[in-house]
Amino acid sequence: MSGKEPLLGTLKGCILSLQGGSNPTTDTSPHIQSFCEILEMILRKGIKQPVLGFKRRDYWHWLEQLPQQETHQSTTLLSRMIEKTSSCEKLLTAQGRGRYFLRLALNKKLLAVAVKHLLRASRLPEWYDPVTSILGNEDFSEPFLSLMLVVTEMNFSLDLQNSSFLDESWQLPVCLTYETVPCRELGMVLRYLDGRIFIIDVLPESQAEVDEVVLVGDVIDEINGSSLRNASSGQAGTVLQKLKGKPLNFRLIRWKWHDGGMYKPLMPYLKVLREKIPSFQLQHEHRRKEKNEERCLQGGRLLYNLRFLGQVNVGKHGGKEVLDQGIPMVLEKHLPPQEVLFDVKETEVHVQQKTTSKVLFRHPYTDISSVGRRLDSNHLFAFCSVASPERNTFDCLVFESNSEEESEEIIKRIAAGFKHTEWFV
Repeated sequence: MSGKEPLLGTLKGCILSLQGGSNPTTDTSPHIQSFCEILEMILRKGIKQPVLGFKRRDYWHWLEQLPQQETHQSTTLLSRMIEKTSSCEKLLTAQGRGRYFLRLALNKKLLAVAVKHLLRASRLPEWYDPVTSILGNEDFSEPFLSLMLVVTEMNFSLDLQNSSFLDESWQLPVCLTYETVPCRELGMVLRYLDGRIFIIDVLPESQAEVDEVVLVGDVIDEINGSSLRNASSGQAGTVLQKLKGKPLNFRLIRWKWHDGGMYKPLMPYLKVLREKIPSFQLQHEHRRKEKNEERCLQGGRLLYNLRFLGQVNVGKHGGKEVLDQGIPMVLEKHLPPQEVLFDVKETEVHVQQKTTSKVLFRHPYTDISSVGRRLDSNHLFAFCSVASPERNTFDCLVFESNSEEESEEIIKRIAAGFKHTEWFV
């Protein structure tokens, strides 16, 4: 009988496509969006709408009432999912909540449970037209439930944090995490628009520019786990003030989508920004674009190919003046240079052997006291870092770069790191 309903046939095709993909199914699956769209169409088909112009009903409106209709033991799990959906601060509409619930139910393998409760609900005839709907028609509801039981046997691992655009679209944006050290000014200029916080500029030589993560046009979604969906003007500043002196963790929504083009649900917002701020331009690349021939890619990061020449303890003073002593002391040892991958990260300097990937050093910016080079050795640079906190001594670590420009760039990035590492009391 299911062949008489085209949506059920299409849904079955989507399920087969998902089964032929990766396990578990993630948001990167090329079939997950179409599967969710067809599922939503089935849940909406034949919903009875109120008369006299009252607010239109969506499938979420009956989902949130299911625990009130049943006393079955499985309603406990269903109630928890409904409660989690209702409390999600990133959702403002019934459409968004319904979509979040479906994604949550897929992860928890409880979508068939929700459908079973619906089909048993005494108010089902109030919600669905038996002639035009799938759920209100026994000939179609049973095949639909069978398909949901198949889905329940599948594994899903969907990113539930990526939910800030479910109110508008099933198409999900690219999200990324930006971690940075405590600093007085990050250097991001923000603009509030319809409850969203846009980055409209990144100041030159600021921490945000040095970290090379954010792009002009990105949206701040969270700060240290606090949602900024539907944010009022100045709310980000209020959150940052409360976190003063602490490491910061931003969840960003990238204006660019996976294909390199613009994320479509952001288009109306970006159009308004251009009208309000004529100078506003989307940022496609980071201003400090690195030279690929002198770097290697690892885990999405570009690392410097350097040579580690050695280290020496310089005593209880770690100021820049000791670099003039430390560099010759290391060179006089005539140690064989080690090929290393040098990463200037958001919160630390990370060095590993190039051939084995063994981590040699991890120096947080809070431990680094100075960085620089001698004028007579353009390719050499060094930094001092705490060697023994108990004895308050410092080590001088010396590296050889591929060019004077590369050496200067690394020095500036490290200096910006520990310069901006300011702990407040």
